[in-house]
Amino acid sequence: MTALIKPLNITLLAGGVSREREVSLASGSQIAAALRRRGHTVFEADIGPENLSALDHRPCDLVFPALHGTFGEDGQLQEILEARGMAYVGSRPAAAKLAMDKVAAKSVLAEKCIATPNWQVVSSGKFKDSWTPRSGIGYPCVIKPIADGSSMACRICTNISDARSHLAEFLPQYGAMLVEKFISGPELTVGILDDAALPIIQIRPAAAFYDYQAKYTRDDTEYVFDIALPEAVLNKVRKMAMETYTCIGSRHVARVDIMVDQATMEPMVLELNSLPGFTSHSLVPKAAARAGIAFDDVCQRLAAMALRDRSQPIPTAAQAHN
Repeated sequence: MTALIKPLNITLLAGGVSREREVSLASGSQIAAALRRRGHTVFEADIGPENLSALDHRPCDLVFPALHGTFGEDGQLQEILEARGMAYVGSRPAAAKLAMDKVAAKSVLAEKCIATPNWQVVSSGKFKDSWTPRSGIGYPCVIKPIADGSSMACRICTNISDARSHLAEFLPQYGAMLVEKFISGPELTVGILDDAALPIIQIRPAAAFYDYQAKYTRDDTEYVFDIALPEAVLNKVRKMAMETYTCIGSRHVARVDIMVDQATMEPMVLELNSLPGFTSHSLVPKAAARAGIAFDDVCQRLAAMALRDRSQPIPTAAQAHN
């Protein structure tokens, strides 16, 4: 990684319009402080589809999005940055859009023979009180939005009544939901920094489910690096994470969430997050620290990657996952 040789003017975007706004603000505050400690001038700004004034701030050597969810990591902002010719941290538009759409991403994984739990889409127009999950899903099942993060509106449903109730509550808001087979076993996550996998983390929430509170507010979630799984399984997890990163077309940084089926010891990819959090509870910084990369150095490296990749050609949608 080529070190930065001079202080930069960096526009850091945090907040945004999604329901993950508070998480974004926390990430942005941490990143801004780290970049300033490394000698950079940081202009912190909010942004949204109706307010792009932050992108007009000058001088600006690069943009560092610390955004999550709608507009921040779904490709919309990235398309605007590309059109303006601005260097920025994170995946290009096609990859960001693909990663945000869980159904599209799972379809690509299936095409590439990367294991992912069985799933189906339930739309509000076709949902009925008599709905049942298709064959191969069963109970428990996981019901979640197709394009939302931080476990928003995500629930493990143990029976048909629970599943129908959750769908009835959230389908009017989302229009469609993803219903996924529940995988019982260790929950792992693999951070990726500049095309290299970071140490695997096993997540052990104190509650039954790694929900919003477990991710961001509770202090009793355990993050384990010494994982009691065969090395062959862990090697497969690393390999699948990197394959997922490649076929989605990600760059700079990502986090791949994987479940290991306790009955078969087979890993299954849940999703890839193309702009993972940088809060005090976030997993990529924890994994980087385990690898000996301090938080400030992670932010510094990401800024350097944005400048390095500024002039590279934009991949087409097809290239992004081929």
